[in-house]
Amino acid sequence: MQAYHDVVREVLDKGTRKENRTGVDTLSTFNINYEIDLQKGFPLLTTKDISWKNIVVENLWFLSGETHIGLLKKHGCKFWDPWADENGKVPSAYGNFWRRYPVHDKDGRAAFNDQVRYVVDELKKNPMSRRMLILAWAPGNAQTSQLPPCHAMFVLNVQNDARNEPVLNLHLTQRSCDVALGLPYNIAGYALLLELFSRFSGIRAGLFAHTLIDAHIYTKKPDGKMAEYDHVPGLKEQLARTPRALPALKIDPAIRTLDDLRPLLDADTDTVMKHFVLTGYDPHPAIKFKVAV
Repeated sequence: MQAYHDVVREVLDKGTRKENRTGVDTLSTFNINYEIDLQKGFPLLTTKDISWKNIVVENLWFLSGETHIGLLKKHGCKFWDPWADENGKVPSAYGNFWRRYPVHDKDGRAAFNDQVRYVVDELKKNPMSRRMLILAWAPGNAQTSQLPPCHAMFVLNVQNDARNEPVLNLHLTQRSCDVALGLPYNIAGYALLLELFSRFSGIRAGLFAHTLIDAHIYTKKPDGKMAEYDHVPGLKEQLARTPRALPALKIDPAIRTLDDLRPLLDADTDTVMKHFVLTGYDPHPAIKFKVAV
């Protein structure tokens, strides 16, 4: 996970102080790009412990298209709780727009587009297409949302390797990135999505590429206030740790299509995790970072 450590170093070295909606200052940088080859191991950070269960459940929630956080709460995932309304719904949930993007039909009537289904079908019919893009940013929602989508869009793209065999790649464009708390989950989450689209299409997974438009690290005020939100010390501790070997991911062979995920939405946690087995994960201890809401 050299790529993650390189991002942390770049923001610490080049980031400038920037105020934002949370009231907690950040060290902020513009336009960081990197890529990770999934053939070299599954990119789950090893310099601190990351919850694999939370990553799996969150992405099943995204792919379900649900806005209610009931599935997350069922499995003990709490990180969307601050953004849910009094009814337990997150109107800006990524999956809502992945699966039900607001459009108009040919007669001008309101309708919805299932972008995930389109991409899965296109990978089978026309894998060399340059149009396999999934948007989470719907202006009517995003411009008024308490937390508009940070992951604005991702694109699937097939390239031929040196042996002229197809390889499936994924590029994520992220408008805003909390480097300490969010980025490790972003990397592993979209790597899991790439592996799933690989399974659905039968095309080998290759590169996860990532553009961070505003990459930031939360930090205390110049006068020392809000030190409880300062992520800099914890990140420096991570950089001092030696990365360990990446784990390997094995997805249950029974999962072949997008619809094969549907029964998992009703399953218990142990059953869900038996379908996504991570071996060889030996991380350093967890490091606590307080989230700026």
